Amino acid sequence: MQQLVLTILGKDRTGLVEDLSSVILEHHGNWLASNLSHLAGKFAGIVQVEVAEEHLSELQKALDSINHLEIRVETGEISQADTPEQINLVITGNDRPGIVQELASVIRHKGANITHLTSKQQSAPNWGVPLFSAMATVSLPVGMSKDAVIEALESITPDVIVDVEE
Repeated sequence: MQQLVLTILGKDRTGLVEDLSSVILEHHGNWLASNLSHLAGKFAGIVQVEVAEEHLSELQKALDSINHLEIRVETGEISQADTPEQINLVITGNDRPGIVQELASVIRHKGANITHLTSKQQSAPNWGVPLFSAMATVSLPVGMSKDAVIEALESITPDVIVDVEE
């Protein structure tokens, strides 16, 4: 079996996910995981697919033929059985340019790795400034305490609050 990672971008429309999933199924692919979003009128997504080698070429051709979508197909790696500890963080703070870079830098300097990040800006009428909120899955290096990462993130500024989602 071959692991594929599809990156998808195009104008959003009703039925797009159904069309994409139908093409994958019709060409013997198995949709394993995805992260799909509507952003600024566009559909953006990442999909992990598994397909047998003998169906790989026909699946790639079928994906290329989907109108109005840019689909890039990359060969993935089968996940290692020995996975590091992961924590799910909910991060909230005053929004400002560079906040994602600050968070990512702190996590990297701790030796941890962001494996999934969802973020948004939202209105906070009572605060006077927009709020930044994010959900991040972070892989910790062996022997690192989750508290060390949380404390480092919260030390960026007093308004950053980090909670662990169980």
